[in-house]
Amino acid sequence: MARHRGQYKPDNTNPYELSRGKVETFVRCPACFWLDRAKGVHFPGMPGFNLNTNTDTLLKRDFDQYRGKATHPFMVANGLGHLVPFEHEHLSLWETSLHFGLSPNHFNTVHESTNILFGGGLDDVWINPETDELHIVDYKSTANLSKEPKPVSLEGQWKEGYKRQMDMYQWIMRRKGFSVSDIGYFVYVDGQHVGYNRMIDDDTKMATMKFKTSLLTYKGDDSWVELALFKIKDLLVEKDCPAHSEKCENERFLREAFYALNTTDESYKL
Repeated sequence: MARHRGQYKPDNTNPYELSRGKVETFVRCPACFWLDRAKGVHFPGMPGFNLNTNTDTLLKRDFDQYRGKATHPFMVANGLGHLVPFEHEHLSLWETSLHFGLSPNHFNTVHESTNILFGGGLDDVWINPETDELHIVDYKSTANLSKEPKPVSLEGQWKEGYKRQMDMYQWIMRRKGFSVSDIGYFVYVDGQHVGYNRMIDDDTKMATMKFKTSLLTYKGDDSWVELALFKIKDLLVEKDCPAHSEKCENERFLREAFYALNTTDESYKL
């Protein structure tokens, strides 16, 4: 069966592939989502950061050593000695975000009412062996430039997207038939500089950066996810572009570019 992805095609009856990131775009600005998915207008994006990808890879290797067998010392130190990294035959497929729609064994679910194949890529899953309840886990890496860095937290407008990601992944995992706890975890590694006077090792061909580890707990709420899919399906077939969100930076760019090309009046910049 040919896959239906990219720009939405109303005549294509195959399930339409929609990633977690595109749903986040819809939440942030319906107009940007409509231009992207319904009209094929792709906004410039930020490139991925290989350093972040490598920290995710190394964290995964950390927990893989204990997967399905025992509790990782980090989990014990954070009061989660009753949990174990979850082992599953499709775990490696669940992690492949770029190919989430490739097969039913990847991390996706088909929402029949909208014919949307919704999915993404997981970082990790932990299980309570006594209850078989799963906890979604997301890895995050950051670095605080302050001379008096504060502990990492989930506070801040842009981190609301992290929470929505957790909501969406809990919803998908439940749709795949698993018992999933509302409680999810963010494993944070925070690059340190305060108190360190060097980075280059004695072996000058290598360098080491220290990261502070933290575990942040989040109670998810996936009650909004299905409603969002219904709204998205309605929007995909709309002929007119909806209004941009109030703080949409793309809208400001498009507006200023349009007027810069069509008028000498610069009042639009106010």
